[in-house]
Amino acid sequence: MDLIYWIIIFSLLGGVISVLAASVFLLIPEPHRSRILPHSVSFAIGALLGAAFLALLPHAITGPQRMEVHDLGLTVLLGMLSFFILEKLVIWRHCHTTHCEAHTPHEHHEAHNHKVAGSMILIGDGLHNLVDGVLIAAAFMTDIHLGIVTSLAVATHEIPQEVGDFAVLLNNGFSRGKALLYNVLVSLTTLVGALLAYYSLSGMNQILPYVLAVAAASFIYVALSDLIPGLHKRTQMKATVQQVVLIVSGVLVIYLAHSTLH
Repeated sequence: MDLIYWIIIFSLLGGVISVLAASVFLLIPEPHRSRILPHSVSFAIGALLGAAFLALLPHAITGPQRMEVHDLGLTVLLGMLSFFILEKLVIWRHCHTTHCEAHTPHEHHEAHNHKVAGSMILIGDGLHNLVDGVLIAAAFMTDIHLGIVTSLAVATHEIPQEVGDFAVLLNNGFSRGKALLYNVLVSLTTLVGALLAYYSLSGMNQILPYVLAVAAASFIYVALSDLIPGLHKRTQMKATVQQVVLIVSGVLVIYLAHSTLH
């Protein structure tokens, strides 16, 4: 199968299929959904960190276009700093206007939040998915097996994120049908990013290790900044053990997938 078809199929897996899986997840009654979601987040953390440290970074160092270790470390560091700045500018993940301090009357503030939160969620996710598509394509252009592992890691963290997005959209007046439609349309930016990367990076193999390093920085940043803080809200010993087991399980799935595919 041609490389472009691999990229198309797995970028759709990381985008559209994640949205559809999240929409099915919403059919689960709320008490059960609230118990299951933290477990999927823990697993996603392990998958992201496993993909970054066991697949992406080793390929950046040992691939055909080898990257110096010093350059690798600098690229990952600059990548994480860049993602921090982008998140501060409210274009990387989500708009947190619902948690800002009001300096206007309560009614006006609530109306403004409801108007902004839904649209900013979609804009932020569109940009996020676009970047994911670039990372998936770059991974496939380096090695098909690496692309599959990267797509798996993207999908595992997209599902709990999309569940949260659905909840925000529904809370801001979107019907279930509109929330699903808009999320599916936005998820297609993953495919757009993948195709743009494929056609722009072809013949530029020397850049691929740097893109892989940025991909690793993205996964590490999302795991440490966005996902792990939520786990600290559950301090019971039983919850902590469950979190550790699921994080390790996520790492093991990536390790076994990468080892088996090779």
